[in-house]
Amino acid sequence: MRKEHHVVYNSERGGWDVKKNNSKRASIHCDTKEQAVDAGCRFSGSQKTELVIHKMNGKIQNLDSHGNDPFPPKDRK
Repeated sequence: MRKEHHVVYNSERGGWDVKKNNSKRASIHCDTKEQAVDAGCRFSGSQKTELVIHKMNGKIQNLDSHGNDPFPPKDRK
C-alpha cells in the first residue's frame, strides 16, 4: 500500500480535513479547501507521500506526488 494523505470534505463539521490513508481522525481540519490543500502539501512533502485531493462529493479531483514516484516522467531532451 502506498502512503497517502487525502484532502476530503467533512460533512459533519463543515470544512475540509487532511487525513492519512485509512485513518479515522483528521491530521488537521480547515475552513476552506484551499487551506486544506496547502496544509496537505506541507504534510505530504515532509513525509514524502502522495496527496489525493477529493471533490466535495468524494470523487478524486487531483493527485500530487511528493514521494518516490514509481513511474517518474522520462526526459525527452
